[in-house]
Amino acid sequence: MFAINNNKLSRLIKESYSFQEVQDILSLLHENNTFFFSAMKNGLFPAAQLQEEAEYTGYSYVWVRDNIYIDYAHYLNGQIDVALKSIKTFAQYFIKHKWRFEKIIAGSLDFNEAMNRPHIRFNGNDLSEIRQKWAHAENDALGYFVWLFSKLSHEGYIQLTEEEKELLALFAFYFEKIRYWEDEDSGHWEEKRKIEASSIGVVVGALEELKTLLKTTGNGGFSYQSNVVTPEFLDNLIAQGRNSLDKILPAECIQDEPEKKRRYDAALLFLIFPMKVVAIDAEMADQILSDVIGHLLGDHGIRRYIGDSFWAADYKKKLEPDKRTIDVSDDMSKRDSLLKTGEEAQWCIFDPIISVIYGLKYQKSRNEKHLELQTHYFNRSLGQLTAEDSIFGALKCPELYYLEDRKYVPNDTVPLLWTQANLWMAFRFMNETLSLAGS
Repeated sequence: MFAINNNKLSRLIKESYSFQEVQDILSLLHENNTFFFSAMKNGLFPAAQLQEEAEYTGYSYVWVRDNIYIDYAHYLNGQIDVALKSIKTFAQYFIKHKWRFEKIIAGSLDFNEAMNRPHIRFNGNDLSEIRQKWAHAENDALGYFVWLFSKLSHEGYIQLTEEEKELLALFAFYFEKIRYWEDEDSGHWEEKRKIEASSIGVVVGALEELKTLLKTTGNGGFSYQSNVVTPEFLDNLIAQGRNSLDKILPAECIQDEPEKKRRYDAALLFLIFPMKVVAIDAEMADQILSDVIGHLLGDHGIRRYIGDSFWAADYKKKLEPDKRTIDVSDDMSKRDSLLKTGEEAQWCIFDPIISVIYGLKYQKSRNEKHLELQTHYFNRSLGQLTAEDSIFGALKCPELYYLEDRKYVPNDTVPLLWTQANLWMAFRFMNETLSLAGS
């Protein structure tokens, strides 16, 4: 059972589809601008397309992580030029602020202070940093950039400049300096710092892609000053991360402190897709899926983790706008006090990812059960689109649903472009599967 918010969609959602039926749904969504991505002139994307009253969220800024998912969705759906424009601008941004990498690598800037680290949220219009305190210790976000930039480069879409080669070397030396495999970061959810498998795994995937780039181009290595990042250097860095993952997975964090230790976290899904650090057909992938579905699934979406207080019940009544989306990485106690267990917000970014994962499983196994599950989570994703009478407009992609006066409603960041990207990818893989199945 799951909620379906839009009546028009409820008449189109089925337990199984023909290829044409999926195309009909996709056409409906395109007609309603469900997949409209509002790019800036330089190709970057804000986190959300905000109504004026939601500007307080700060989601008009650029987040590295969100943009990489948006770029990857465009790449997978054949709009490679869009992805290239965005990812090349990201390279310009990191080159502009490369002094952070250089000083941390040299030991003259303390990476334990999050504001000293490369900023993962910034003003996309002029590539300037934002002075507001933020949880910039987010190794996953940096890893996502290196992963996609390296991937597009070794596939021949990007001809690297010397500056860009040096930038990739800086990333590798930076990950070594902070010892990413045991570094406490704020991760995907930008909260209390801990050693997180989801962050370590993204960096592992990034370094593996960078190694592939070096081998594909026949380049012996990328240099920064007199130091060279070689495939052998990357092998050692990757092994450190893999060793940590072997100890931590299928948990997110195994540190002893109760406020850090976490058995279930939906961010681990991203290690299966898009990162493929955990193989689709591996037992670990099945365990992560089982954990998320068994412990975090709700009727309106999927919880990030048990005890997540972001957009707890009646959040807007309990917090003034300027307190709702602030940095809480140093102290989460006040926000956590708002939550009653079981009333966590249910997010819309995960069901499309699970659908894709089962689609990839079907491509390998041709197991009808995998097709059924791909379709089920595809349908759950569709069910989360907004209703006809929504204040945000019909058929839009929310960030999440939270309890307001005992009823689940979208929060203020609608549409969230990360959700759009994930749903668009789910359509791509649904089409692939139905083509293989001959439907």
